[in-house]
Amino acid sequence: MSRLTRRTQVLLDDERYARLERRADETNRSIGALVRDAIDVAYPERGPSRKDAFDLLRNSPPADHGSPEEIKREILSGYERSEA
Repeated sequence: MSRLTRRTQVLLDDERYARLERRADETNRSIGALVRDAIDVAYPERGPSRKDAFDLLRNSPPADHGSPEEIKREILSGYERSEA
């Protein structure tokens, strides 16, 4: 976990604050920890960019997945197993 270095002030109405306070008491956590978790859920870090994905594929060794017929058979056998 990264070191906490920034402070911000958020104004809440009484009802929201009471909800946070109750949840903090129930989970034995701080209100700040709950707010940080809520931020992570609402605004997750973005994954790799399209360029990162392209570079990864471009720099990876070629993979032998078999012929199109072999791939089709493998896909269809997976569907058959999932329907059973």
